[in-house]
Amino acid sequence: MKKTDKKLEMISREVRRLMIEVAYRSKSAHVGTSLSCVDLMVSLYFHALHIDKKNWHTRDIFVLSKAHAAMALYAVLTVKGFMDKKTFFSYMQNEGSLPAHLDRFSTKGIEISAGALGHGFNMALGMAYGMKIRHDKRKVFVLIGDGESEEGSIWEGALFAPKLGINNLTAILDYNNLQGYGRPSEICQYEPIVDKWKAFGWEVCRINGHNFSEIVCALKVPNNGRPKIIVADTIKGKGVSFMEDELKWHYYIVTENHKEKAMKELSKGKDEKYCYQ
Repeated sequence: MKKTDKKLEMISREVRRLMIEVAYRSKSAHVGTSLSCVDLMVSLYFHALHIDKKNWHTRDIFVLSKAHAAMALYAVLTVKGFMDKKTFFSYMQNEGSLPAHLDRFSTKGIEISAGALGHGFNMALGMAYGMKIRHDKRKVFVLIGDGESEEGSIWEGALFAPKLGINNLTAILDYNNLQGYGRPSEICQYEPIVDKWKAFGWEVCRINGHNFSEIVCALKVPNNGRPKIIVADTIKGKGVSFMEDELKWHYYIVTENHKEKAMKELSKGKDEKYCYQ
């Protein structure tokens, strides 16, 4: 395993441990949803994004459009050092500052308020276009869900972005093939998803969304003057075997027994040390 891959894998395990702990404390849903996109967000924050607390105004922008996976973003920001653990563990607690869906006023690093599916994608598009016309060299990244991409607003933006020549935007599709009430592939005519985005004028690549080498490589693929989308095949509940590819973990809560079993699985490599930031 490459050194970068090993580092990212270790960070992802730590992020997942934090998520299981906060899910247990908060008795909140969307654990499986959040676990599927951890590796993608870790690759962004610990490898691809240009982001520095001391030069915040020069940061690249990350937008989590599938905002019901908020606990994953909160955990990544905590491991990255942008959020303290006290704030993180206030998630969905009385007098706490972190809601189940994103609120941009809650803490540094949350770029938008979101929850209604399909909105964050076009907010990111607008940010990218604003930067482009101002000749701002920063990049914008947005993560969307596969169920979310059934929303018409996603496809309106998909049509519009290439026309505007938005080449500083990278979208990532978290394709775990499970949404609230079933599989997107069974609910809508989902495939051929790559061909659809190509037909709309996007630079497209498809990867294993849990393979760090593939994620890092895809993030480096040139936009070639167009917006880019990475179709990432993922597994809902990734990292915790009894949650993987199980629809119920869209809504189930983590009990003490669930927590103990999950933490045991995620304990491998816990004593290894890296400088995360």
